Amino acid sequence: MRFALVWAEALNGLRRNVSMVISVVLVTFISLTFVGTAVLMQMQVGQMKNYWYDRAQVAVYLCTNDSAAESCAGGAATEEQIAAIGAQLDSDTLAPYIQESYFEDNDQAYTNFQQQFEGNDLADLVTPDQLPQAYWVNLVDPSQSAVISEAFSGVPGVETVTDQRQYLDQIFSVLNIASYAAIGIAGLMLVAAVLLIATTIRLSAYSRRKELGIMRLVGASNRFIQTPFVLEGVFAALIGSILAGGAILALVHFVVSGYLAPRMLFISFVDVADAVVVVPILLALGMVLAALSANFAIKRYLRI
Repeated sequence: MRFALVWAEALNGLRRNVSMVISVVLVTFISLTFVGTAVLMQMQVGQMKNYWYDRAQVAVYLCTNDSAAESCAGGAATEEQIAAIGAQLDSDTLAPYIQESYFEDNDQAYTNFQQQFEGNDLADLVTPDQLPQAYWVNLVDPSQSAVISEAFSGVPGVETVTDQRQYLDQIFSVLNIASYAAIGIAGLMLVAAVLLIATTIRLSAYSRRKELGIMRLVGASNRFIQTPFVLEGVFAALIGSILAGGAILALVHFVVSGYLAPRMLFISFVDVADAVVVVPILLALGMVLAALSANFAIKRYLRI
C-alpha cells in the first residue's frame, strides 16, 4: 500500500469537510473532558474518603437542661454521670475499639463554635450553656461506630451518640451524583461524536464517489479505499482527545492545585500526577471512539 498516497487522500478529505472535522474535534473534546472530569471526581471522592473516614469521630453528647431525650429526664448531666461515662469509655470492654477519647466541656465547645462560625451572626446568639458537653471518640476502626452507639444508648446523662461519617456520606453522595451526571452527559456527547465522525466519513465518501468508482474499476483493494476515511476520523478524534487531556491538566494545575488546595488545606485534593494518569485513558478512549465510528461508517455507507 502506498502510504503517501493514502495520507494525501486523507488530507484531501479533511480539507473538503473542514467544518465537519472541526465539529468532530469540538464534540470529542467536550465529551472526553466530561469523562476526564468524572474520573477525577471519583478519584477525589476516594481520596477524601480515605482521609476523612480515618479521622471521623464519634461524639457522645451529654444532656443539657433543654434536652428532650428520655435519658435526660433529670436535666443536665451530673458530675457523677460524666465520670461514669468516661470510665465506661476507658473500660476493658470498649478500650480495644478506641484509639483516643477526650472530654469537651461547655467553654471548650463554645470556643470551638466561635472559631468555626467566626464572622457569622449566629456566633453572637449562642452562649456556652446552650452548647452540650461531649466526649469525642476516635476509633481504631471508624466503621465500628455502632459499638459506641449501642454501649451508650439510653445511658443516663447521654442525649445522643453521633457518628461524623453520616455527614461525610451525605457530602460524598452529592459528589458521586455530580460525577455520575458528568458521565451521563459525556456518554451522550460520545454518541454524538460517533455519529458526527460517521457523517464526516459519509460526506467525504460522497464527495469522492467518482474517484472511488474509478478505484474499484482499476482493482484497488478495499483496505486501500477504506484507510483514508479511517485516518480522517482518527485524526479528528485524536485532536479532540489531546485537547481534552490538556484541559484536564490545566484544570488540575491552575484550579485545583493553584487555587483550591492553598485555600482548603484540610482537604486532600487530586494533583497533576493523578491527571497524568487520566490523560492516557482519554487518548485511548478517543482512539476507540474513532475506530468504532469509522467501522460503522464503512459498513453502512461505503458498503465495501
